Amino acid sequence: MSQNIVVIGGGPGGYAAAFYAADLGMNVKLIDLEKNPGGVCLYRGCIPSKALLHVAKLLNETKEAKEWGIDFGEPQIDLDKLRGFKNKVVSKLTGGLGILSKQRKINFVQGRAKFVSSTSVQVTKEDGSTELISYDKAIIATGSVIATIPSLQIESKRLLNSTSALDLPAIPTSLLVVGGGYIGLELGSVYSALGTQVSVVEFMDRLLPGADQDLVSHLQKRISASFDKIMLQSKVVEIKEVADGLLVRIENKDKQIEEHVFDYVLMSIGRKPHTAGLGLENTKVQINERGWIVADNTLKTNDDNIYAIGDIVGEPMLAHKASHEGRVAVDAISGKKVAFEPLAIPAVVFTDPEIAWAGITENQAKFELAKFPWAASGRATTLDRNDGLTKLIIDPETERILGIGICGPGAGEMIAEGVLAIEMGATVKDLALTIHPHPTLSETVMEAAELFYGHSSHIYKPVKH
Repeated sequence: MSQNIVVIGGGPGGYAAAFYAADLGMNVKLIDLEKNPGGVCLYRGCIPSKALLHVAKLLNETKEAKEWGIDFGEPQIDLDKLRGFKNKVVSKLTGGLGILSKQRKINFVQGRAKFVSSTSVQVTKEDGSTELISYDKAIIATGSVIATIPSLQIESKRLLNSTSALDLPAIPTSLLVVGGGYIGLELGSVYSALGTQVSVVEFMDRLLPGADQDLVSHLQKRISASFDKIMLQSKVVEIKEVADGLLVRIENKDKQIEEHVFDYVLMSIGRKPHTAGLGLENTKVQINERGWIVADNTLKTNDDNIYAIGDIVGEPMLAHKASHEGRVAVDAISGKKVAFEPLAIPAVVFTDPEIAWAGITENQAKFELAKFPWAASGRATTLDRNDGLTKLIIDPETERILGIGICGPGAGEMIAEGVLAIEMGATVKDLALTIHPHPTLSETVMEAAELFYGHSSHIYKPVKH
C-alpha cells in the first residue's frame, strides 16, 4: 500500500520532493498559497531577478560596445514591456510546473496549511473554507521570508524590498541599497543598468562577506565605477519620507551621521525561516535558537512523521540545496538508507562579473592555492573581460580539490565542474589532464591546475618539484 504524503510549500524544495514522491508511486498532496508550484524562487526571487539581470547585461554591453567601434545609441526603455517580459518568464515556468503536477496526478491544494497533530493538517483556502488532510508522512518546505529591521520600517511606496523591487515600480533617479549581500547587489545592478544612480550601505567592512576577498575585489572595482557610492562599515539609523524622496540618516565608520535624500530605498538585509502559523506546537517538531527547524541528515525532525527541507532547516538558503534535500527526504520516507551529506554546495552571485564558489573557501582554512587570473585568458581577452579569476583550493598532501572559486562572466555556469571534482575526490592532476576546449573560459580551470605544478602555458611560474 502506497504512503500518503503531504508536502507543505511549493517552492524548489517542495515541488521537487512532491514530484519525486509521485514518481515513486506515493499518493501526494502538495499545499501552497499560489495557484501553481514555484515558490519564492520562481515567483519573487531567483527567476524574475535573473530575467532582469539578463536585460541589465545587455544594456551594459551596448555601452561597452562603443569601445569596440559600435554605437547603438541611447537605449529606449519601455518599462511596461520590460515588466511584461519578466512576468511572462514567471508565468511560463510556474504554469509548466502546474502541468507537470497534473501529469503526475498530484493533488495540488491551494491554501494555507496548519498542523493539527502529527498526522493531520488543516488547510484554509482563499474563500475561507477549510479541509482536514490526514497523512502518513509530511514534508515541510515553507522556505523563508524577507528579514526586516522594525525600527526602519515606514509606510512608503518608496521603501522597497526584494519582492517589490522586482516589480519595477519606476526607474528611480537615485536608489539606496541597504545591505551589501548578493540580493541587494543583484537588484542594484539591474537598476544601475536602467539608469539609476545606485548607492550601497553595508555594515561590514566589505561587500559579500561570505565570499573570498580576491573574488569580490573584481566585482567591487567594477561596481565602484558604475554605482554612485559604496559606504562600508556604515549603518542606516533612520529613514523618513520627505517631499522629494526618502531622507536617510547613515552612521559612517567614523561614527559620524550623514544625511542623504534618495528617490527610493531598497532594504535587502537577508531572509529568515518561515515557521509562523504552521501549528508546530501541535507536533513534536523542535525549533532551534536561530529559528530553524531541527532535522537530522535524512531531514527527519524530532517528530517521526514529519520531515523538513530547504531554507527552513538552515543555511545555505539556496534553491538547489532545497531540491536535493527534498529528494533525500523522499528516499528516507521510502525506506532507502540515505543522508544529505554533500561535500560541496555551489553558491552563485549573478552580478557582473558573476562570483561562484563551492567547497572550502580560502576564508575557512589555509590550504594550497592555485590561482589563474583571467588577464592571461585568451577567451576573456576576446570578450574584453579580463576582470576575473579562477582559484582552486587543494589539499597539499593528497592534492585533492577541496574548493573552487570563480569570478568573471559565466562563473555560475562554470562552477559545476568544480563541484563535480570535489564530490568525486578528483585531484588537481585530474583537472590538469582533462582536455578543455580552446578558446573558452573553462580553460581557466585547467590552467589553474597546471599552474599548481608550474606548467601553465600562459603564466610563468617556477616549476614545482
